[in-house]
Amino acid sequence: MDAQGRGRAENIDPADQWVLNPDTGEYELRLAPSAAQPSVPGPRAAAPGRTGSSGRGTRGRTTAPDRDATEPEVPPQRRRRGAPAQEPPGRRGRRPVKKSKTKKVLLWTGGVMAFVLVGTAGAAYLYVEHLNGNIKSVSDDGASTGGFNKDKAINILLIGTDKRTGAGNEGYGDAGSVGHADTTILLHVSKDRTNATALSIPRDLIVDVPDCPTEQEDGSTKVIKGTEKARFNTSLGQDGRTPSCTMRTVTELTGITPDDFMVADFNAVKTLTTAVGGVEVCLAKDIDDADSHLKLSKGTHLIEGEQALAFVRTRHSVGFGGDLSRIQIQQQFLSALMRKLKSNDTLTSPTKMIKLAEAGTKALTVDSQLDSIDKLKDLGMELGKLNTKNLTFTTVPVVDNPAEQVKATVVLNASTAPTVFQMIKDDVSFTAVKKKAQASKNAAAAAAAARLKGPQSAASEVRVRILNGGAVAGSAQSTLSWLQNDAGVTKSENAGNAPAQLGSTTLEYAPDQAAQARKLAAVMGLPGTALKPGRSVTNAQGLPTMTLTLGKDFKGPGVSVTAPTAVPDTVQKSTADKVECAK
Repeated sequence: MDAQGRGRAENIDPADQWVLNPDTGEYELRLAPSAAQPSVPGPRAAAPGRTGSSGRGTRGRTTAPDRDATEPEVPPQRRRRGAPAQEPPGRRGRRPVKKSKTKKVLLWTGGVMAFVLVGTAGAAYLYVEHLNGNIKSVSDDGASTGGFNKDKAINILLIGTDKRTGAGNEGYGDAGSVGHADTTILLHVSKDRTNATALSIPRDLIVDVPDCPTEQEDGSTKVIKGTEKARFNTSLGQDGRTPSCTMRTVTELTGITPDDFMVADFNAVKTLTTAVGGVEVCLAKDIDDADSHLKLSKGTHLIEGEQALAFVRTRHSVGFGGDLSRIQIQQQFLSALMRKLKSNDTLTSPTKMIKLAEAGTKALTVDSQLDSIDKLKDLGMELGKLNTKNLTFTTVPVVDNPAEQVKATVVLNASTAPTVFQMIKDDVSFTAVKKKAQASKNAAAAAAAARLKGPQSAASEVRVRILNGGAVAGSAQSTLSWLQNDAGVTKSENAGNAPAQLGSTTLEYAPDQAAQARKLAAVMGLPGTALKPGRSVTNAQGLPTMTLTLGKDFKGPGVSVTAPTAVPDTVQKSTADKVECAK
């Protein structure tokens, strides 16, 4: 059998024999015509002296030609012992079908981690096992939701550390850093996958880091004491804190519990940008930053490796020279990287995709819910459904810390940050997107809106009991006081805690209480979706009454729980499809 038929011909990269099947949108190993192929065992180093200049060993094995040491080799096919030899998929000698633009785009749905996980059974199995061996995972210590769900919105916490491990990184800044949360992004992907929001969290934001139960190397659990009014970046690394503690801090800050986390160090930027052949970035001015080692002229540049790392680390030469300016340049870089990943020259290149698989699995540390290629592939499939024009980058709204004379840290902007958090919690897009048409959803929305239309009772005629079903402690009593003293709803009572917690506030009423329900909804600022036609119950006096259950979304008596539908004008945001130049 000739070397080419085995995928080892001179100057032929094995990855180039992986082609896109237009019928499935997946890569398959297509071999050139040759004589019948015997079974091929898994990759094995040739014994010294057994391989001649022809590249063929004395026992008939073919060795690979010289390769770049950084380029992974795709293992050949193999069969199980005792199993009959298999023909390669498809008809031998068949030309690859021409790939349409549509099929090229569809390939993106495989996501960044799904690129090389399909093909002939033997090769795929060996390579998947190899990639699984690359993955590093640590416990989420119960701080997550338990992992993302294909049928729900997804929240992934992306953490970039400032730990200087790896060749060439010791010269950057604090060489002794334990690896703080230097760059943190909460990536929210909508339930219908039409849009996503990447929320950057400033490292110098003052937050309360909660107590963090953390699994130790010996399997025991240690509670790392929390810290009030600390910098956000100390939620990782400080006092032995792990990514699960950063997760808990994000939940404390935003009210959003991440499903999973991914942690990357300096090497991730270098290896991923090199794997895709560089990322194109734009500068609005010349930059010469001695701290980050970035020296680039005004205009567009293709950067990778060390230069890419210098780009995302620079801050003194852009904007106001602080961390918030660096966040903006990082968002511009990530937008450019997303565009490169979705470009046809990346998606249709098996070589680049294999290099990406190698770089990605080696560069990232993930939580225990994402500890295999299959799980990462499933996540990649969901992320791959996004359109870059509906991926919004934004930053937690902040203001300078008023407690400092020399401004070094920031605090939440109380007027806009809650709206941003609420929009993400309620799965509201930051861009104008066309939602997937679903008749059932439309019908439900119309029915909810109809419940608010019609006559309303006088406030004095409304009879309601109030339960706390997940709101802040004391909410039922404060609402009762407000209804009786400020809203004129005197026939109201505190009924204590609900039997179960609810995510959303509800008002249950009987058909003959619809006018009362509409009045109370108007007073309380309840949306039509909160009104639940059902039955009434009797109060302490034996009179029929409605039931108002305050859910986790309850913000206070008289404060609307209706989800915000637009981002405040003062909130900075950009979308991944647009090229922006760093200023």
